[in-house]
Amino acid sequence: MTDLQGKIAIVTGASGGIGQAVAVAMAEAGADVAICGQNQERLAATAEKVAATGRRVQSHALNISQAESVQKMVEAVQQSWGRIDIMVNNAGITRDGLIIRMSEQDWDEVMAVNLKSVFLCSRAVARIMMKQRAGAIINISSIIGLIGNPGQGNYSASKGGIISFTKSIARELASRNIRANAIAPGFIATAMTEKIPEDLQKKMLDSIPLGRYGKPEDVADLAVFLAGDRSSYITGQVISICGGMVMQ
Repeated sequence: MTDLQGKIAIVTGASGGIGQAVAVAMAEAGADVAICGQNQERLAATAEKVAATGRRVQSHALNISQAESVQKMVEAVQQSWGRIDIMVNNAGITRDGLIIRMSEQDWDEVMAVNLKSVFLCSRAVARIMMKQRAGAIINISSIIGLIGNPGQGNYSASKGGIISFTKSIARELASRNIRANAIAPGFIATAMTEKIPEDLQKKMLDSIPLGRYGKPEDVADLAVFLAGDRSSYITGQVISICGGMVMQ
């Protein structure tokens, strides 16, 4: 099992689904975890699960696409716990629609939450990690960022942007012993994927060689591995968790 004892992690989009699973898994591996989201009630539920592991937890309700809010959150974590070792950028939304019907607002909202937040959080923690000369940034992308999907031009662009951004900062930060990797989940059973029409869900299931949907814990296990010392020679990579749906 990956040992994260003594490490400090921040997980965005932690009010449920993959984010909650990652936060809990990080804590189970020994990390203290600061969780972020907009829904205070759901954040409290995640905080309770993290606290049940015996690790320290902080909850931060904020708009993750606003620079000032992100900076204040990161500073609060550092001031409370002295360092930041792991940044998991997981916050994400969908505003699906065909390109001819997609509004600028739908485009802008998805880009702000899904992509701009990754830039803001990574920039804020990078300054701290560079002084520490150590850190791991884990960005949650999607296989849709690799292959595209009709009706998700905004979502696929944001997730593809995460992949390119991850590779760039991996090159920038490697000399300071900071690693950056992206995880590209496929069809993971969460509240977000439950909104997909049943006929489309069946079609997607038929395209998965392993013949099942993934679980948030599948993504969390990889995130924990990428955060720990056992992955110390892995950076700038995009790892798909999709049951074979996409093979590169």
